[in-house]
Amino acid sequence: MKVEIKKKKEIKLPSHCLSITRGPDSQLYAACVDGGVYLLDKKDKKDKIVSHDNFVSGVNVSNNVIVSADYDGIIKWTAIDSRKEQRKIKAHKFWSWQSRVSPDSKMIGSVTGQYLAGGYKYEPFSETEPSIKVFDTLSGELIHKFSHVPPVQSLAFSNDSRYLAAGNLMGEVRVWDLSLGEMYTSWNTPSFTGWGIIKGHYYTGGVFSIEFSPDDSSIYLAGMGSTRDPAAGNGKQLWEEFLWRDEEKSPKRKRSAIDGEIGQGLMESLSFHPSGDFFVMAGRMFKGNWNIALFDTDTGNILCSQNSGIRCSDIVFGEDGTRFYIGGGKGQGKKKDDIFGSWGRIQEFEINIS
Repeated sequence: MKVEIKKKKEIKLPSHCLSITRGPDSQLYAACVDGGVYLLDKKDKKDKIVSHDNFVSGVNVSNNVIVSADYDGIIKWTAIDSRKEQRKIKAHKFWSWQSRVSPDSKMIGSVTGQYLAGGYKYEPFSETEPSIKVFDTLSGELIHKFSHVPPVQSLAFSNDSRYLAAGNLMGEVRVWDLSLGEMYTSWNTPSFTGWGIIKGHYYTGGVFSIEFSPDDSSIYLAGMGSTRDPAAGNGKQLWEEFLWRDEEKSPKRKRSAIDGEIGQGLMESLSFHPSGDFFVMAGRMFKGNWNIALFDTDTGNILCSQNSGIRCSDIVFGEDGTRFYIGGGKGQGKKKDDIFGSWGRIQEFEINIS
């Protein structure tokens, strides 16, 4: 299989886009750090349809409703048609790092947690609230709450919506069986965390993105390999695949990104193509020649790559799989006449498979 990608266009947003999703109308919705959720129509017109008081970290669509989460721990439900707020709940005391709607659209999960030193080794202090919460998408009712070691930065539902996985700063993954409301398995991978010894002495890295494979047999993690300098972001551009489901409930690492095919940087998002034949990983590059790459699902080998010129925070595929979209930002915005310029970005890529 030969796959090539080509950037078709770049759309500017008022601020960095942390999350992007596709609605039932195939239009894009972008969550930005200025507190806005923006609808991008087919002519790329930007329309702010939801407002938060803090960074919007997640945007999802369920039952013709936008479900958005922010750094105040707030989750909002907003009707797409009327654009009226239907519900607002205080999900967490701290940030909602990431939120996801289950494939069956019945649940919305959100993860939280603040990194506070818990001892002289700077290990994370125990959580002050449940780090994972799952709510009913129709009623907003809390269905599940689970414990983890904070901060928990990523989560994913299995494709059959039965399981929920979450990864944290320390490279620990926990998986819960939602039909039973209990933990199914857990494991640690040291690849995604490291202790800084230059400029700052603290843990860095973490699992920034987690995904179930299309058949739910594997769980993929993406983030950054260990680094000595927490401020530099110079760890490996890393993904790992784990076989997590067996009779012993003892997950085993199957493979990971090949050293010779990757550079350095923080990878913030991983997403599978609708066919399941390959996946895209993207993030922030420190050293190398790409921060967006496509990998073959069967072999794990890189298929193609590109330097997008922006920091990538989220990925979504078009419905027919011929395109994908990257949400992120370029720089941190330049102030002119007391107004910041548009530094958020959405890039559209065309996929050619032969």
